[in-house]
Amino acid sequence: MKSVTINSNDAGQRVDKFLQKHFASLPKSMMFKQIRKKNIKVNRKRCTPEQVLCDGDVIDLYLPDDMLAEKKKHFDFLSAPKELSIIYEDENIILMDKKQGELCHPDGKEYVNTLVASMKRYLYDKGEYKPDEENSFTPSLANRIDRNTGGIVIGAKNYQSLKILNQKIKDREIDKLYLTVTEGVFDKKSDVLVGWLTKDTKKNMVKITTKEVPDGKLCRTKYTVLDSYNDLSLVEVELLTGRTHQIRAHLASIGHPLLNDGKYGSHHGRFKQELYSYKLKFNFTTDAGILEYLNGREFESSDCPILEKFRKRVY
Repeated sequence: MKSVTINSNDAGQRVDKFLQKHFASLPKSMMFKQIRKKNIKVNRKRCTPEQVLCDGDVIDLYLPDDMLAEKKKHFDFLSAPKELSIIYEDENIILMDKKQGELCHPDGKEYVNTLVASMKRYLYDKGEYKPDEENSFTPSLANRIDRNTGGIVIGAKNYQSLKILNQKIKDREIDKLYLTVTEGVFDKKSDVLVGWLTKDTKKNMVKITTKEVPDGKLCRTKYTVLDSYNDLSLVEVELLTGRTHQIRAHLASIGHPLLNDGKYGSHHGRFKQELYSYKLKFNFTTDAGILEYLNGREFESSDCPILEKFRKRVY
């Protein structure tokens, strides 16, 4: 028999989800079977797979030890770079300014030089993240940005914050504004573009058309031109929908590809596209629980290279 005590970062999870995270050698089908047979209990009472766990609950598992091997904890993050550009931090969240070229998560080739690993190391060094005391939770990123795009990424320090942030992002109650440099001078200084996006998975590209097409997903992109020079434009973009490569493809579809984005038609070559998620607004319209204090607050990158280079006319 083995007992596991639920802590605050485990609370709010379903029994089955928690057990899958915590025990490496417990097959999913066996887990459901043992719950039905009452060999897995919560607070010495019969439980169900979908039962939500609370802080302080005790799960008892009356199973052979070979089924209850706990997942090994890896501390690779201790080798991650210490450099971390922090815009804002409190007891629940951390807003970080990701550099262009930096990975948010491991990509199958690189596991350590990532933003999430650096965040874990930072919190570990501060004593806020104690992996030996956690059953299932690790500090996590609530949103992600493509490798060649820079900007604000939200980190969650606890499970409750992560759960709330994930829901708010899904419900589009967190507004993200981007800055980009595009080719050409716009006819309209501001507009909302509407189109239908389809994917070409073989080429890892998308296409946007103005007319509805089979399998096309509706996408809406709001843009405002802030400045122009030498046939280049500095543009603020707000995603009204969140689709793959939406900004790149939508602006390219009206003849204004992102500078250096050769994949979507830039004449300047195939380098890092000039795109930066520079502003974040918490715009909650429903209850945000422990994060309600963030409602209405706005955060901006203090070191946006795109803005600085455009102002200095160095493009």
